[in-house]
Amino acid sequence: MIKLENIGSLVTYNSNLGIMDTLNDIEIIIDNDLILEIGNNLRKIDNVINCNHKLVTPGFVDPHTHPVFLNPREDEFNMRLKGSTYEDIAASGGGIRSSVSDLRNVDISLLVSKLKSRMDCFLRYGTTTVECKSGYGLDIESELKSLKAINEVNNSHPINMIPTFMGAHAFPYEYEKNHEGYVNLICDEMIPEVAKQGFAVFIDVFCEKGYFNPEQSRRILNVGKKYGLIPRMHADEFQNSKSAEIAGEIKSISADHLMMVSEEGIKSLYENNVIATLLPGTTFFLGQSNYAPYTKLKEAGVEIALATDFNPGSCSIQSMPFIISLACLFLKMDILDAVKACTYTSAKSLMLEDTIGSIEEGKKADLIIWEIDKIEDVSYLVDSTPIRNVLKNGSEVFTA
Repeated sequence: MIKLENIGSLVTYNSNLGIMDTLNDIEIIIDNDLILEIGNNLRKIDNVINCNHKLVTPGFVDPHTHPVFLNPREDEFNMRLKGSTYEDIAASGGGIRSSVSDLRNVDISLLVSKLKSRMDCFLRYGTTTVECKSGYGLDIESELKSLKAINEVNNSHPINMIPTFMGAHAFPYEYEKNHEGYVNLICDEMIPEVAKQGFAVFIDVFCEKGYFNPEQSRRILNVGKKYGLIPRMHADEFQNSKSAEIAGEIKSISADHLMMVSEEGIKSLYENNVIATLLPGTTFFLGQSNYAPYTKLKEAGVEIALATDFNPGSCSIQSMPFIISLACLFLKMDILDAVKACTYTSAKSLMLEDTIGSIEEGKKADLIIWEIDKIEDVSYLVDSTPIRNVLKNGSEVFTA
């Protein structure tokens, strides 16, 4: 057993009360990987972590990342500084497809090594669970290799990695003039092989002009559902493509991005209990100003999650504390709403809210011990991550 004592402030979602809760001068007892007790003046235990009257929160849950790639695309960052848009870069041969040849040719051992290093970085920023998408292979062999790499790292790394199959990330060069042929490949061959492999939990589609249209997206996700894969969606990022409505129609667990979502799309998300996963880091990194309409989504009753969208081209951010700062500054989120969005609701978007995402008795002991006193300082200290310790399943996995 381990006892966390002298916790100055514990901030977490309380699932019994349905609110964010702040407990002061509290203690926690951890037994193996579970939170056993939370309270005052708990029993004496030899193995003690002194929190020095500082802040404790749940470990962050990042429900949207693209970490399986070989090399970053920093050249595209410089192209955007000179005026090119994301769409311009993709049309000129950059973007998602520029990462494909690297991944197709790389040995899985190097891919695993790079993936482990990226997971180490997530842990340093307090992320204890991360959703990981494939999608830079775009053929059967490379997509399976990507998912295998995720599974291999997940089995050896303390962080918890949740695999998502995203063969529908873009159209590869060999199908540039045969989009329907690639959709057929995904539905008739890729999805059955991914299901047979057994690693992926979710399936995702980039529904956007120049990528997968609504009809193609609907078909791919419905086939995925038949094979036991749970749908997620990249929705309404650059244009209103009606993908939020599709997310509602097919009962997707989440719709992500949503910068251009319509009123009808918001209504569909609410009526079908689809979580809106917002990615302010991507808008920031692309130098844009059209952040997702958080206030409209909240007022409509849509549940909100936050994620980094870590990827090699459009967002290199791995820090959830920085995402919280962006959400407070540009989405106008209250700090407690932002913390809930990247802990409890993010866990819910991965269907894991019964075991992680909040500090409650019986849940996994995924915790952050901070070097700050108040939750407001997480967003206020924009260029700092004052984390002292990260616990995953009750074990210290990072110490500053």
